Amino acid sequence: MRKNLKLLLAGAAFTLAGAASAHAEDLTIFWAEWDPANYLQELVNEYAAESGDTITVETTPWSDFQTKTFAEFNAHGDAYDMVVGDSQWLGAGATQGHYVDLTDFFNANKLNDVMAPATVKYYAEYPGGSGKYWAIPLEGDAVGWAYRKDWFEDPKEKEAFKAKYGYDLAIPETYAQLRDIAEFFYRPDEKKYGVAIYTDNSYDAMAMGVESAIFSYGGELGDYATYKVDGIINSKEAVAGLEMYKELYKFTPPGWGKTFFIEDNQAITEGLSAMSMNFFAFFPPLVNKSTNPNADVTGFFANPAGPDGKRFAALGGQGISIVSYSKKQEASKKFLEWFIKDSTQKRWAELGGYTASQAVLKSPEFQNATPYNKAFYDTMFMVKDFWATPEYAEILDQFNQNIYPYVVGNKGTAQEALDKTAKDWTATFNKYNRYSN
Repeated sequence: MRKNLKLLLAGAAFTLAGAASAHAEDLTIFWAEWDPANYLQELVNEYAAESGDTITVETTPWSDFQTKTFAEFNAHGDAYDMVVGDSQWLGAGATQGHYVDLTDFFNANKLNDVMAPATVKYYAEYPGGSGKYWAIPLEGDAVGWAYRKDWFEDPKEKEAFKAKYGYDLAIPETYAQLRDIAEFFYRPDEKKYGVAIYTDNSYDAMAMGVESAIFSYGGELGDYATYKVDGIINSKEAVAGLEMYKELYKFTPPGWGKTFFIEDNQAITEGLSAMSMNFFAFFPPLVNKSTNPNADVTGFFANPAGPDGKRFAALGGQGISIVSYSKKQEASKKFLEWFIKDSTQKRWAELGGYTASQAVLKSPEFQNATPYNKAFYDTMFMVKDFWATPEYAEILDQFNQNIYPYVVGNKGTAQEALDKTAKDWTATFNKYNRYSN
């Protein structure tokens, strides 16, 4: 009898296991090809071990990430259950029906209190101030800086710098100081240069660099509620920010007219530059001795302030959205419930992901985990973003077409470049009927 009972129990256990596996789902998350996507795959493997749902993080190079994603969206395809989309995609994802409305999920889990305010505002909510949410903040990111600590701390350099500029050589607190330091270390005869900045105008690289300066100089891109841009994007503050960005370009390494994250990291790894702009997500290789021979003497700092003490940085990073054409939306929500747990957010940070969780960001463990985490924490509470309107790709291209010739080609003035931007953006917003009659 006991033997038969064992057999019955074993059969019941087998039946239950079979039922569980029958309900297991195979989910696909689509993202760009970079290290954070690899960290996410590690994380979802742990979820699979707990839930039985298998999740694959499918990637494609950054150069075709947007094109491939929206081709699938426009075809109403279900190849992807979730997408880790750029913040600028929110408008298109929401208004064109590509993203699932996550407002109830967001509110039920009190994510306004859980995630850093800027990540809620820019990664999740659309339209701004509407209380409608279309993504969960996943990968926080923003523009920051790496620098050569040994160059800054060399006694002879410190003495020479103070003699020339009248203050101590240290991490710049203002753009004016950053400019002085860039000029000081600009020594082409020694193959040493002052600063590396973004100049690639094919997507949002240069725009993000310029934004950081414009915001810190007190400028704005426009009124996101009314779409008013004339008098805002071309204000004296915005013009001054763009002029400073062009000033920094004077002190870059040779051939620096089409650069993004790879080249800006190389400026540090190859010993070219005293300072280098980059998104924080690209800093991990700089603390790895196998990828940066200067790892031990590389430091990091948050974007400096403008002349009036305003201090902002352009926001990067992404939220994760459920694709409306997916047939596995409930399983995707189940995963997101697991992802937003404090324990998961802590684990995400440990793996190398840039958590948006306020609790994790504020913890000493996180801030001391890497040489750049403290600067990242400081930055994530002072970020601003580009337009998230559905036509963002058009206005981004117009912005690039106007600022690039000025910064890199030395054509025209900053005022002319931003006046043209205001004109172009106004025409585009008119075309899409953004203005109320």
